[in-house]
Amino acid sequence: MKYAERLRQLVYNKYENLQIVKHEFFGIGQLIKLSVITQFFPPDYAATGQLIEELVRHLEQQGVDVEVFTSQPSYAFQAPCAPAVERFGRVQIKRSRIAQLWPQRIRGKAINGILFTLRAALYLLRAVRRRNVVLVTTAPPFLPILGYLAHIFFGISYVCILYDLYPDIAIALGVLPKHHLLAQFWQAVNKQVLRKAQGIVVPSPAMKRQVMANCPEVADKISVIHSWADPEWIVPIAKEDNWFAQKYNIVNQFTVLYSGNMGRCHDIYTILEAAKYLQDEPIQFVCIGGGAKRQELMEEVNRLGLKNFLFLPYQNKQVLPYSLTACDLSLVSVDAGMESLVAPSKLYPALASGRPVAVICPQHSYLRHLITDANCGQTFENADSYELAEFIRLLSRDRRLAERMGKAARQYSQLNFTPEVISQQYFEVLRQAIL
Repeated sequence: MKYAERLRQLVYNKYENLQIVKHEFFGIGQLIKLSVITQFFPPDYAATGQLIEELVRHLEQQGVDVEVFTSQPSYAFQAPCAPAVERFGRVQIKRSRIAQLWPQRIRGKAINGILFTLRAALYLLRAVRRRNVVLVTTAPPFLPILGYLAHIFFGISYVCILYDLYPDIAIALGVLPKHHLLAQFWQAVNKQVLRKAQGIVVPSPAMKRQVMANCPEVADKISVIHSWADPEWIVPIAKEDNWFAQKYNIVNQFTVLYSGNMGRCHDIYTILEAAKYLQDEPIQFVCIGGGAKRQELMEEVNRLGLKNFLFLPYQNKQVLPYSLTACDLSLVSVDAGMESLVAPSKLYPALASGRPVAVICPQHSYLRHLITDANCGQTFENADSYELAEFIRLLSRDRRLAERMGKAARQYSQLNFTPEVISQQYFEVLRQAIL
């Protein structure tokens, strides 16, 4: 009896502790009145927009009062105008007008980003009285300045999500000289913005090191929170049962997929060279998406007369569970010198799709440790196209190995990179910001 009584008491105590934690967790959630400012949000399917949508949905489920200020669709493809004001659940979305001045050019994107930032400033002036924390992204890169100004003038807390590091990227791409007055001014402004932020989120350890190198005094504010994918939405589908694979006649070919932005920070030339090695084998490369390097890649493929490439545009969100699984291997790439400035969000849906992953990245990249830990594929140095081709050839001949790696990828995703896991990490950052 004595032991039974002790057991009942232990169970009761644990239940009470759980209830206290649950009450405190949701109680704090109700105290967070969050304003999220980002240029991209569905039905605009830039990767940042998709991630923010899933994040705010899960934060709302945790009791957070969320309002989103965003723009009309512009990024991936032409979409009809979305409602100026919209709700899902308790989340309210407000959309501004959009400027489309030379959207495919760097200067045009910069001007459009500045115009959105000005509209966001007007929104924040009206919203600041009913919000107690602002979450700003680097889409566009000027938005964190708004958080800083709101804090200085109104005392509101702000958290920055640094998806990309500017002006570092512009300098690395040769768009802006390192010692240019604009670059130095931008870096000085960034330091001031980061010093006053109540939280800083970066999607990779390498980006954390870069931010610390730029502004060492903010080290204790930086949280590494990876991107994610919903494993209940992206579910492995056999190619023979996948209408997308059937539609594009890739069921019976070993298919290598690159899905997402082919931008200035991504290595497409290692992929091209690997495809040249494999041009006489039954292996198909499928590139879905857009970006600054897409046209260059298409022109090179045509010039070389390669027949093993299929180019498709960005797909609607409801198609992604099928397009992402219409392959036998997923590709992710980061250009040399860029791995501490950007983090490829396309990796996480690739893992969830249950397919092996080949990652092209610098030797010291955190992506190497991640893929090794997951045991779900292989990594290759930039320009190591021969070894990439050999790996593709190996998987095309050893389907059991490909299947094992694919299962390991999905399991790793389910354990580490789900919306539930990641949104709790964001919740904790926001909780700290209002305390």
